[in-house]
Amino acid sequence: MKESESPSPRLGSVTGVTLPETSAILNVQEHGDSSARTGSVRTGFPKQGGQSLSYWLQQVRCDPLLDHRTTEDLPAEADTVIIGSGLTGTLVAKHHLETWPDRSVVVLEAREFCSGATGRNAGHCKPDQWRGFGKYGKAYGAEQAMKILDNEAATWQALVAYAKENSVDCDLWVGDTLDVPLDVEVAKTGREVFERYRSLGGKVDHIRVTDDPAEAFKVTRIKTAKACYAWQASTLQPWKLTAHIMRDNLKKGVNLQTHTVAISVRNGSHNNRKWVVETYRGTIACCTVVHATNAYSAALEPSMQGVITPKPHMCNKVVPPRAFCGFKTIQNSYGVLLPDGGLFSINPRCSADGMMMFGGSNPGQKQLDAWVEKHPEHCIDDGFSRVDSVTDCVRNFVEENFVSWEGSEIGPGEGFDYSWSGIIGLSADGVPFVGELPAKPGQWICAGHHGHGMARIFTAAPGLVQLMNGETWAATGLPDVYEITAERLERVRAASEGKSKVAII
Repeated sequence: MKESESPSPRLGSVTGVTLPETSAILNVQEHGDSSARTGSVRTGFPKQGGQSLSYWLQQVRCDPLLDHRTTEDLPAEADTVIIGSGLTGTLVAKHHLETWPDRSVVVLEAREFCSGATGRNAGHCKPDQWRGFGKYGKAYGAEQAMKILDNEAATWQALVAYAKENSVDCDLWVGDTLDVPLDVEVAKTGREVFERYRSLGGKVDHIRVTDDPAEAFKVTRIKTAKACYAWQASTLQPWKLTAHIMRDNLKKGVNLQTHTVAISVRNGSHNNRKWVVETYRGTIACCTVVHATNAYSAALEPSMQGVITPKPHMCNKVVPPRAFCGFKTIQNSYGVLLPDGGLFSINPRCSADGMMMFGGSNPGQKQLDAWVEKHPEHCIDDGFSRVDSVTDCVRNFVEENFVSWEGSEIGPGEGFDYSWSGIIGLSADGVPFVGELPAKPGQWICAGHHGHGMARIFTAAPGLVQLMNGETWAATGLPDVYEITAERLERVRAASEGKSKVAII
């Protein structure tokens, strides 16, 4: 791997990055999973300094919430300490307040408020409504697979309802998302999965299927579309949604401490507080700890090593040419299923500023993944920007597939403007871990969202609080396979080999 104008891949650089060519060979449903099943265990604490700025974080540089500290000094104790201020930690705090309004809550954030995965994703809340059935069915059986897809629909509905009922200024868009296979074989496999899902009782009445390629082209504007599956989803500004919730939390008594890295959780006995959270600014004694650290979970909690694995993932911001502006703006979000096993996630922000966000796992992302495999110290590096292999795949896709893009005049301020990295928390078995840590009563976790947190957290976080309140797993409505148990941890750790490699930057 080399970086232009740089002798080594120095962390925090925002220069262009070029990677050696490789080919993506995995099925789209397994594309994001390979790094979680490697011969070495990777983990690390959040990168301190030199992070790339996501488009969402660029928009809020004057917001004082970024560096908010409710009190000048770190409280010596609290009833509950939540580690992480992304959507998970912020929602856990919200539901904690609603359940126990008189209990004290401190939220610790290692860097700026909501500067992890929530503040770095592609801005898509897209519930998987059919495609994951094959993967989840194979792993967990048809019943659990259906519960996972049903839960994602419920999560999306909960997020949209909250944003609308509270008039959240977060650029919320609700409309059709399109899954579009670009290859005959991908389309055939997709149809088989869809039909099997439907035959076993899966909910498909809300999905419009277009099998004719000519009709699919009309719907999608993608020349090589072989089919199209359309249903309702959303795009949004994720930082602003999370900030809205946190501001309400602060009014109700939450103590937020940014730039406070939690480095350990150990046994304690101060005033009958069973846990002590150690940070570089001091310690907090508490009764309850919530790990809302997603990709960084294994750095703080050893039982998560080999279970949740961090991986840098790129998102590209594209300013469309004039041929795709105004009434010609792209009007749908997309999941483009590539013939080589990759995926483009496209958020066109058609009800906001029209910037197009490209996420997903295209072949260029696979090259970055391969490089990180050889340089595991970069597993938590969200300082990457303008990774050429990823951007080139985005450019080639839009020029080859969107009619009128190739050859369009690209004026100053248009084109492939910027990209940034975020850290995905890959779960070793593809689904989150929710519940009380085995053998550690009073420590809870909601993490390992596998790059799909926006379609899981709005039900997983309140579900965790229900468990904390002594309610049964069934009461949460979450899929059974999300529950963290000693047996599940043992099973997934058995698949991991090698020694832990902890990256501290």
